[in-house]
Amino acid sequence: MAGGRERLSSSSLSPTAAGAPQVDTGKYVRYTPEQVEALERVYTECPKPSSLRRQQLIRECPILSNIEPKQIKVWFQNRRCREKQRKEASRLQTVNRKLNAMNKLLMEENDRLQKQVSRLVYENGYMRSVQTQLHNPSAATTDTSCESVVTSGQHQQQNPAVLHPQRDANNPAGLLAIAEETLAEFMSKATGTAVEWVQMVGMKPGPDSIGIIAVSHNCSGVAARACGLVSLEPTKVAEILKDRPSWYRDCRCVDIIHVIPTGNGGTIELIYMQTYAPTTLAAPRDFWTLRYTSGLEDGSLVICERSLTQSTGGPSGPNTPNFIRAEVLPSGYLIRPCEGGGSMIYIVDHVDLDAWSVPEVLRPLYESPKILAQKMTIAALRHIRQIAHESSGEIPYGAGRQPAVFRTFSQRLSRGFNDAVSGFPDDGWSLLSSDGSEDITISVNSSPNKIVGSHVSPNPLFSNVGGGILCAKASMLLQNVPPALLVRFLREHRSEWADPGVDAYSAASLRANPYAVPGLRTSGFMGSQVILPLAHTLEHEEFLEVIRLEGHGFSHDEVLLSRDMYLLQLCCGVDENATSASAQLVFAPIDESFADDAPLLPSGFRVIPLDTKTDVPSATRTLDLASALEVGPGGASRASTDASGACNTRSVLTIAFQFSYENHLRESVAAMARSYVRAVMASVQRVAVAIAPSRLGPQIGMKHPPASPEAITLASWIGRSYRAHTGADIRWSDTEDADSPLALLWKHSDAILCCSLKPAPMFTFANNAGLDILETTLVNLQDISLEMILDDEGRKALCSEFPKIMQQGFTYLPGGVCKSSMGRQASYEQAVAWKVLSDDDTPHCLAFMLVNWTFM
Repeated sequence: MAGGRERLSSSSLSPTAAGAPQVDTGKYVRYTPEQVEALERVYTECPKPSSLRRQQLIRECPILSNIEPKQIKVWFQNRRCREKQRKEASRLQTVNRKLNAMNKLLMEENDRLQKQVSRLVYENGYMRSVQTQLHNPSAATTDTSCESVVTSGQHQQQNPAVLHPQRDANNPAGLLAIAEETLAEFMSKATGTAVEWVQMVGMKPGPDSIGIIAVSHNCSGVAARACGLVSLEPTKVAEILKDRPSWYRDCRCVDIIHVIPTGNGGTIELIYMQTYAPTTLAAPRDFWTLRYTSGLEDGSLVICERSLTQSTGGPSGPNTPNFIRAEVLPSGYLIRPCEGGGSMIYIVDHVDLDAWSVPEVLRPLYESPKILAQKMTIAALRHIRQIAHESSGEIPYGAGRQPAVFRTFSQRLSRGFNDAVSGFPDDGWSLLSSDGSEDITISVNSSPNKIVGSHVSPNPLFSNVGGGILCAKASMLLQNVPPALLVRFLREHRSEWADPGVDAYSAASLRANPYAVPGLRTSGFMGSQVILPLAHTLEHEEFLEVIRLEGHGFSHDEVLLSRDMYLLQLCCGVDENATSASAQLVFAPIDESFADDAPLLPSGFRVIPLDTKTDVPSATRTLDLASALEVGPGGASRASTDASGACNTRSVLTIAFQFSYENHLRESVAAMARSYVRAVMASVQRVAVAIAPSRLGPQIGMKHPPASPEAITLASWIGRSYRAHTGADIRWSDTEDADSPLALLWKHSDAILCCSLKPAPMFTFANNAGLDILETTLVNLQDISLEMILDDEGRKALCSEFPKIMQQGFTYLPGGVCKSSMGRQASYEQAVAWKVLSDDDTPHCLAFMLVNWTFM
């Protein structure tokens, strides 16, 4: 590196001796290339050295011996400033490229919408002309230009022979004709108006959003579409998208039966794919498709796909028992390179899942384009963005592992839970028994290596005495319980539903020591659980964590419980403000070593929301899903009679727990598993009733403010006290539609928290943003103290300013960091604290406003 000069922060430097850096009019110090190189080496190791470190540097490096410590300090200050400027310039260039690409994407989307509007206008004109003809037959001779414009495409679709010449679909030329037709139809959906797309609720387009997300309206089957930007090259994006099992959690397997190269440089693949069933009461789906990969003239890559059926032609695919054949309508991916790097992606998923083959109560799972968008379309885009983020090197490694290792753990947990729910015979599962009264199904698998992974060495216990894996599973219909809220409660309050004896049994199964089958103990004692975060996805919709269960034993029989137990846990969809296809909590016991190839036996819960209906049972009850299916048409009227009359949300809960067993204890383990799942179901029912918004008010859902008179009065006191102390009103934000002081307070974007005026202040109320930053609910808010969430600096600042609050009524606190109830850190730019006075001007509580907060 060439020599440089640094501006000094002071002009009172004395003249330097011979050999020292030259001083230019007292403003600049010139460094030789050798000196700069030595300083750069130190900067690489320590960008901000202490005073002692700088003095040590001068002593140890001869070429720096004649430089004053103050000059060294200035050099490092300037070096850090230049580094910050370079990073900021690079960031701004990246943002600018992203904005340009997003602008281009929005312009194309606007053009597509304009075409859709024109088409609708033509169709409206045609319908008006038809209506006129019905009322006035003499108008039949009027101009039919609208009809020619609207129906010309329909006539062509009804006569495919006009569009496509006669072809033999069983040879490469015939398959290429199908591929080209699929490509044209996919492009008309991705960038044209072949499907009427409606923007998905809750998905706002923008440079920092995941992309533009839309779902189909009034089309055959269900369809979803996404447009987004990623910082990966098109070929890498195509490679990721083709590896469907890596990002589509419902995908069991993808087999490429045949690959045919085409003359234009593309490839045609014949693919057989199987997917898992979402619950224990639905059959899995399989697909037989043709996938066509080709390049376009503008440098874009296209991967399109459709099912091969009697209508489309092509060779017939394999038929597998216990699977229902579903159809992929023309779908795929359009990947365009962006200037400066990166790709612009268009994703279209269009399927017909044969919804009529499932019970009516489950049909929303197969008829909802929103669920399709969340499970496939958005999942693909999120996975690509996650890999791009990991590739940028911005994610620090946790627990000494790279991000890809954590993704593998998440995939294994999810896949193991799906395997347990579906219980495929070709994986070795067989039905042991079923409890008809509560629909608890017991399945066994005598080849556990197929479940935990073929790369895992066999358990020594199984090799000595023989054994296998047993799964107890069930499904329930829940009424008026937000899935995110339920799963978050199950995650935070494990002791409410888990039995410590069963957890100890699962932990013991990881060791080769013999173990006994536990009995369910109503008085069982479990220590607190500690959540140790490992990794999370870019948008925090999925968390991977280790749970440490602190065990305590009181007798010789409970000595096993005295050891801490560990669970590897995957938690998804717990953000109530985000749109999600399901919420899921899956965990598996692990030992202290936590090796990369550790065997995993996942158990857990999955809650999938169903469409809102009015003919559902009362919102204060949870029902067994099997009994709901057995009610039939006659029972539907009884359910309607029991309904409250309001539109209630429904969701289906699937529970699956897996246990390893020794052969001679199989029946005992099965009895234990059945009793345990029955107990868990009862606990979940009790929890669901307790937290249902219909029982405790809509505030539990965190969508609307609590409507109690006390809350309305408190909101009035908070606003009035703020105005009295500061002389100004609270600057309400994003609350134009609010019609009351409580609504203004509840919808405010800054976190507003109220705590008691006691020696150990506890929180008594929070608005929606306050509950978000604390990651809790109004029910559990009173269990959180002010001291728990503040860091040392925050506590010191509050203690020093507390007398001022009590005397003046308010104070401003500097920005800082606080901690949620789940241990996550959140930063805020500034805090305002003021004393809330009641109607008689007596102190009621202390209020805090955390301005511009965000999770770190």
